[in-house]
This record gives sequence, C-alpha cells and structure tokens, in this order.
Amino acid sequence: MTRTVLESKTKTVVIGFDEPFCVIGERINPTGRKKLAAELEAGDFSTVERDALEQVACGAMVLDVNAGVVYNSNPDPNQTEPPLMRGMIELVQGLVDVPLCIDSSVPDALEAGLEAAEGRPLLNSVTGEEERLERVLPLVRKYNVPVVAISNDDTGISEDPDIRFEVARKIVERAADFGIPAHDIVVDPLVMPVGAMASAGQQVFALVRRLREELGVNTTCGASNISFGLPHRHGINAAFLPMAIGAGMTSAIMNPVRPVEMEAVRAANFLMNHDANGAQWINFARVLDAVAEGAGFAEASKAATAAGGGRGGRSGGRAGRRRRSA
Repeated sequence: MTRTVLESKTKTVVIGFDEPFCVIGERINPTGRKKLAAELEAGDFSTVERDALEQVACGAMVLDVNAGVVYNSNPDPNQTEPPLMRGMIELVQGLVDVPLCIDSSVPDALEAGLEAAEGRPLLNSVTGEEERLERVLPLVRKYNVPVVAISNDDTGISEDPDIRFEVARKIVERAADFGIPAHDIVVDPLVMPVGAMASAGQQVFALVRRLREELGVNTTCGASNISFGLPHRHGINAAFLPMAIGAGMTSAIMNPVRPVEMEAVRAANFLMNHDANGAQWINFARVLDAVAEGAGFAEASKAATAAGGGRGGRSGGRAGRRRRSA
C-alpha cells in the first residue's frame, strides 16, 4: 500500500490508503488575509502563532506554511519570501510538534524552508510546467522529501479531467527520472468551484479513483475550492470531504478550526474503518458536547487530547534531521 511518510522532530504522520484522513491546516497563509499580510511585513508573527496552536489543538495533523505575501516596501517575492519562509518555519516548528507543509510558488523560498525544517516536511508544490519540474524536482531529490504535484502544466489548468490526469502521470514519470518514488508524490487533481462548474465534484471524485488505481499515488486538494463564491460554504465543504474520502482521497489542505468540517472528516474515518473501534469518533463526540455547552472548539479539543483522546498522528523515534540524498 502507498504510504507517504511525513515527520517533524518528534512526530510521524503517514498519508496512506489505509490510514486516517490527513488534515493539513490551511490557515498560515496571507493570501486574501490583508491583516496577516500587513503583520508579516511589519515582522509581527502573533497571528501565525495563534493559528499554529489553534489548528493543532483542533486536530490538524500537518500545518501548511505559506509565505506568499507581497510587501508594499518590496514587491519582489524572490527577495522577500525566502527569509520570511525560513523565519516562519523556525517559529512554527518551535511551537507545535506536527510535520509541516512548505508552501510557495518561489523555488528559493521552498529551499529556504527545507533548510530550516526539521524532520521530513511535505513540499508544496511542483506542477507539470517544464521550468517548475526542472527547478523543484532536484530539491525533492536533494532533501529526500515528498511533494505535492498539482495537475496543471504550461497550457494552464484544463477543465478536462482526462488532461489533468495525464499531467499527473507526466509528473510521476518525470519524478521517477530523478529517483523519486511514486509514494512520495501526493497529487492535487485540482478542485474546481462547483458554483462555476456543476460537474466539479463528480470530476474530482472520478479523478481521485483513477489516480489511486492507475498511478498508485496519494492525493490532496484545497478543499474549500469546491465552495468558492457560494453562501454557507462550510456546509458544502463538510459534504464534499466525506465524498472525496469515499472516492479515495487521502488528505486535504483545509480549515480544521471549523467543527462542521472536522466532524465530517471524523465520521468518514469511522465509516471507512480508519478509526479502530470508533475511538476517535467517541472522543470527538465529547468535544462536540462540550462545544454545545458553550466551550470553544479549540479549548474543548485541547482538553479532550489532554485526557487521552489523541489526534491520529504517530509519535515515533525518528527525531532529528532527514537524510539527504547524494
């Protein structure tokens, strides 16, 4: 079975077909968050600290760290993102014990994050674009890390799911040329907004099945893309996630601080037999009961974890820095 292993200094998380769905927290991302972007430019990381702690308390197994802010004082991200990414990675891994996902469109920022990260982070991302393949895949090989492969190429994002599948196949094959195994490729088949494309959900479910059955790879997505532009988005996201899990999706970059979405994931894990004896679901039910009585979601989740509920990751003895390939 395909297993993609991620590590922090002290914790191991496995993304896999027979593993609990991997929740990758999305909130450390200044895109569309003007206040956070302004804070980062001013050297204020207080929101990053709160988001890191809150997401892990609510059940995030991995944290995505995105440094994609365009400074008013210097609009060149090639200059500003690498040091910002390094600082954010160092800060976040000093606060929480979960593995990280290093997220940037700037290759130098990806490498700065890799240099700072302890353990075995997930790199986000490579696409089918030739320039991106030639720049990012050597980093994946050098640092021996898994990578998110996004199914677009030099022609852009196709609305045809067959084309997106072929882009994914191309990336897997090119990665193999660099000695990168398929189990270290986590494919993002690209979720289109259902408000703009009525078949978006059906497309991604079919794509996930093909990626699993034909390429044998794990999958991820930006889960909230499905509801973009629609009212009551969290309800749509909460319906989408179990359907994607049922189709074979093994992880998602999502908002773990929303109880309705985490409830959907916990229930799907139980129904897919990825939650032994329903232990995580029973523990989560206690969290929901506490929330119904007025407790905050993060506060209730933290209390349940302290009482022995756990978060679904694996503590392991693989501490220290990852092996770099020659």
